[in-house]
Amino acid sequence: MSDNFAVRLQRVTKTFGETAAVRDLDLEIPTGSVYGFIGPNGSGKTTTIRMILRIFQPDSGTIEVLGTDRGDCADSRVGYLPEERGLYRRMKVRELLRYYARLKGFRNCDPEIEFWLQRLGAADWSARRIESLSKGMSQKIQFISAVVARPQLLILDEPFSGLDPVNLELLREAILEIRSRGTTIIFSTHEMDVAERMCERVFMIHRGRKVLDGTLDQIRSRYPANELRLRMSAETPELPVLPEATRLEKRGQYTHCTVSDHTHAQRILQRLMASGQVEHFELLRPSLHDIFVRIANEGAVS
Repeated sequence: MSDNFAVRLQRVTKTFGETAAVRDLDLEIPTGSVYGFIGPNGSGKTTTIRMILRIFQPDSGTIEVLGTDRGDCADSRVGYLPEERGLYRRMKVRELLRYYARLKGFRNCDPEIEFWLQRLGAADWSARRIESLSKGMSQKIQFISAVVARPQLLILDEPFSGLDPVNLELLREAILEIRSRGTTIIFSTHEMDVAERMCERVFMIHRGRKVLDGTLDQIRSRYPANELRLRMSAETPELPVLPEATRLEKRGQYTHCTVSDHTHAQRILQRLMASGQVEHFELLRPSLHDIFVRIANEGAVS
């Protein structure tokens, strides 16, 4: 496999009984990228991740991970943070992290453990038992356990779930720091705003098939800019009648409306200017959230 790709799937299919969880999937994940995995529940996203981890084997097709199509899920070069968190509750934090590091063959792990404990504000908890930690602190320790052996490929499944904004930002910065070291990161999330902030490329699977794959700009360019965000001055509290708008929604200080084409947007602007002072008028492409919902609702397939 080319060094340009950390993971490559070619015509991969996986079935469970009569259900095809993944169908004829092609995917290439560039080395050193942060690659978002998105998809509704039951879409095949988790099955794809488990095949990359070699927990599952495909029925057909090939999966190459870090240059090989062989191996097992205990590969020392791969780190994994599962959505279903689980740590040995009666072990102490530092002992637990040493255990995970040495499982991956990383013997001289104490400096790396100390770095991450300090980096995530967990050093004062290093002698505590896991069972005594708060949920947020447990998530930090679980994250450290996934990265402590310096993996070349790191798979994060909903890493921000349940975190408060301060700890979310701390973990986000840690992920970007790991990426700066050259680690390839697969980032699975249901939070579209997180995917937009964190990921260079995004892959969406729906009903077992790939429906999106590319940079955020490439994905958005396939969808028309058909939403307006507007705000009138305080002296014009009521909007005029806008027959060109198919949907109106108040969001904080702004009103969002949907239009079918650019000429409708121009007519709306003319109506607004005739009725008062326009403080904000912006034509938007759909967000990743909007695209996600549209595909999930329409049942689109590639």
